[in-house]
Amino acid sequence: MDEQWIQSVGIDVGTSTTKMIVSRLRLGRMSSTFSLPRYQIVERQLLYASEVHSTPLIGFDEIDADGIGAILAAEYDKAQISLSQIKSGAVIITGETASKKNAQHIVHLLAERSGDFVVATAGADLEGVLAGKGAGAEKRSQAMQGVIVNVDIGGGTANAAYFQRGRAIATVTFHVGGRLIRLSPQGVVQYVSPNIQQWLTAKGLRIQVGQEIGFAQLTEVAEQLGRSMLDYLTGKERQVSGLLVVGPHLRDTIPVNELTVSGGVGLLMSGPPVQNISDASRYGDFGPLLGYVLQQEREKGTYPVQWLDPDQTVRATVIGAGMQSTEISGSTVHIKPELLPIKNIPILKLELTEEQLADATRLRQEVASIYQLGERLFEKTTGIPFALAISGIGYCSYALLQTLSQELSEQYRATFPESQTMVVICETDMAKALGQALALRCKGAPEIICIDQVRVEYGDYIDLGEPISGTIIPVVVKTLAFDERP
Repeated sequence: MDEQWIQSVGIDVGTSTTKMIVSRLRLGRMSSTFSLPRYQIVERQLLYASEVHSTPLIGFDEIDADGIGAILAAEYDKAQISLSQIKSGAVIITGETASKKNAQHIVHLLAERSGDFVVATAGADLEGVLAGKGAGAEKRSQAMQGVIVNVDIGGGTANAAYFQRGRAIATVTFHVGGRLIRLSPQGVVQYVSPNIQQWLTAKGLRIQVGQEIGFAQLTEVAEQLGRSMLDYLTGKERQVSGLLVVGPHLRDTIPVNELTVSGGVGLLMSGPPVQNISDASRYGDFGPLLGYVLQQEREKGTYPVQWLDPDQTVRATVIGAGMQSTEISGSTVHIKPELLPIKNIPILKLELTEEQLADATRLRQEVASIYQLGERLFEKTTGIPFALAISGIGYCSYALLQTLSQELSEQYRATFPESQTMVVICETDMAKALGQALALRCKGAPEIICIDQVRVEYGDYIDLGEPISGTIIPVVVKTLAFDERP
């Protein structure tokens, strides 16, 4: 097989809006006939983009599962695609929606109802990176000198991802979004997010529910909110602007050369001028005004960055989820197809040094140590307690392969005797040889799945899809980090 197309879906359930896309991905062989087969996704085509729906909620703190299910069922019909045709993709819950009390249940439910290998994802860092890919920032960073940051501003949060040389190097999330302040058409404040109260106080700004706010006062709030976010992104000021940060702060100031803004507010930056309360509140919130004041900042050129138009605005995250979340493992895998797909396997990482690999005693100790950590972190199961990701191995001799497979198999069987399947992930092209060596020792107890060409980190989860043409496996490395704020 030299190439094959698979169809992928992306679903984004955000604070304000819900979107779906269908795309197709072309898998192509990137190695010569005389080399180990290496496949990559070489082309991505957008087949269908749904309209932008308002996210159905029950009150302020619960997602309407039936409402979202009805939206997706109708969109699958419009796209003229069946669930059996979908081979990959991701459902992502974004922004403040991830803090709704039934978010975790909903995202898994949607993934199960969206195709055989559509995975559940959540987490501001992941959202920022996917949006940056969908907005074109990752691709742009491959062709420029320096750093580009894309900030995806939705209803509840703004997710920023910094890219350099085609790689995401940092992420940060802000309480900045169009629906943090909601208004009646007459300008009566109906909701102010508690997440910005501390920042409002620090800025000396007063706005409260029930207040009939003037256009000038609302504009001042929007301008200060937009500038605080830009202050933090560019490193101009971080003491007050840092009050808007959700989760971890940036460790260092990263010089930014270029900036793109995606998301619903990114789209509103290209909208008509906002000149009064009626214009500002036309969607029941101050999103249009936030987009307008950011466009004013762009035109004034106050900040020392070059503003660029993103490839996508309101659909950046869903396009990133549907077209950029899948990787391919297919060089030298060792699998049993009937065991796939498997989902939601946590990663346990065994990082080896040359010294440890050269000393059998030290190698045995390292394997024992990581399995003991696995015992503490994960429940013993008849399934797969974790996927063991091995890094640090360059050249692997036959002798080293035998020693490594012996330590991995013997200690695994002793430590996790109930487990019926062992999953190993290699960074380098050695999965078939290591998998066969493990299988010879284990003799089906446990079964062995061994894949390569995939990089994972602590805290990641991994999903493995059904094989394509027998040897290629769709892989999604994901972060499941639901916001547990009340």
